[in-house]
Amino acid sequence: MMGPVLAACLLIILSTAWISQANEALCKKDGGVCSCNNNKNSVDCSYKKLTAIPSNIPVETTELRLKYNSLSKLSPTAFHGMKELTYLGLEGNRLQALSAGVFDQLVELDRLELGRNQLESLPPGVFDHLTKLTILGLDQNKLQSLPHGVFDKLTELKTLSLNVNQLRKVPEGIFDSLSSLSTLRLQSNPWDCSCRDILYLRDWIDDNKDKVTGAQDAACGDQQSKAVLDITEKDAASDCVSPNTTTAIPTSTTTPASVIYDDIHEIKVPQENFQKFLGYQEPDHLPTQPQCLMSISGYLGLMMSLMLTSAAILYVFHFLKKA
Repeated sequence: MMGPVLAACLLIILSTAWISQANEALCKKDGGVCSCNNNKNSVDCSYKKLTAIPSNIPVETTELRLKYNSLSKLSPTAFHGMKELTYLGLEGNRLQALSAGVFDQLVELDRLELGRNQLESLPPGVFDHLTKLTILGLDQNKLQSLPHGVFDKLTELKTLSLNVNQLRKVPEGIFDSLSSLSTLRLQSNPWDCSCRDILYLRDWIDDNKDKVTGAQDAACGDQQSKAVLDITEKDAASDCVSPNTTTAIPTSTTTPASVIYDDIHEIKVPQENFQKFLGYQEPDHLPTQPQCLMSISGYLGLMMSLMLTSAAILYVFHFLKKA
């Protein structure tokens, strides 16, 4: 009777190993490109030239770093199921737009970093479900406007970075719900101080000088370079309808050579459906060579585990039949 018992134990061990491999195939120790710290539920996929987010990130992950990759867009379901995330780092990618609802399931998120991308606008309500957020980085993008009420639900927000964008005005009342805010970065935007719309921002800065980093550095975009804080009603006499968005300013600072990938050739997989086969979420972007090696390794390991599991099951049936 020891045969079936041993076989059952073998089956349990193999099943456990298979589940572990399925959950951790993206980690370096399993042939993947990301670094994982299971004790802290942290996954670091930074500086990997990723064009898509791996689909096998464990749902219990609390910290996910994807900074300085080649992500140009995010699927609306990119972070679905990751309800334990408290930190999400997406800075230093090529994001041009955000899908509505992309962050809706991240209800525990405390910090969201979206700086150093190419965002020109934000969808209305994109942050509405992030009610526990305390840090939001939107610096060094190409934001030309902000939706009305985009920060209204962020009552716990302490730090908001909007510096180095192309903002010429903000909607009236946009900062009024930020009751916990202690740091607001506004510098290096071409603020239009000729329109009455600027008076809300002027008054808000005047009432919250201790919260605005470099209040005098929030300067008008004209040649006078006058601080928004010093604008008078006479200066802002025009009733502007639409902001002029032709004024451009630098949207990034010097980037270390280690994070510049434009001159590095990426080997693309020619088959159009291969990415779906490997389990990536965004079929519009084919995986790079490291991603393919990661996924093939995981696939071969999975097939081996299934073969061993099948053999163990047959072994159990054989002894049970003899018994």
